[in-house]
Amino acid sequence: MTAASAARRTARGNRWGLVLAGVVLVALAVPALAAGRGLLGQGAAAEELDAVGAAGAWLPYAVLAAAVVVGLLALRWIFVQGRTGAVRRLVVDPESRSGTTEMPAGAARSAFEEAVGEYAGVRRARLRMTASARAPHVRLDLTVDEDADVPALWRRVRAEALEDLRSALDLDGLPAVVRMSMVPPPKNPRRTLA
Repeated sequence: MTAASAARRTARGNRWGLVLAGVVLVALAVPALAAGRGLLGQGAAAEELDAVGAAGAWLPYAVLAAAVVVGLLALRWIFVQGRTGAVRRLVVDPESRSGTTEMPAGAARSAFEEAVGEYAGVRRARLRMTASARAPHVRLDLTVDEDADVPALWRRVRAEALEDLRSALDLDGLPAVVRMSMVPPPKNPRRTLA
């Protein structure tokens, strides 16, 4: 499953979840509102409470339990939205006859960020690997100086860093998205204006 199809599936699940939650809330709210406003006849709400009687002593606890369950499901839903799809382990040389070799994605990420971080004009390099352990995709965020030679930097990242990473992971291809943002050069705190 690609990252794009996983994102579409998550978005579709979110839409259906929101629709289902809305339908349930409306289905519960409309009769309660109608009974409270007396649209179901005068005293309909009081008759319901009398019908429940002593057996309804557990009703507040059931409502509380249902609210806690709904709250926990909502929290899980929120936490699922924060998933990045980042790959934690990478499979190196998947066609080896001696078995599968894995490495932590963090090791490859750190080496890559350190190498690119030393390029002239680069302030910060952040790499994220997504998709799968056997065929990762790369998302690289570079913060570069305002006066950096962006085309030359892009060529170097593509020809050296991404090619080295692709080669180290023994991949035929390595899909990559590179985003560059610029920052002004650092101010000299010792320099004073006359």
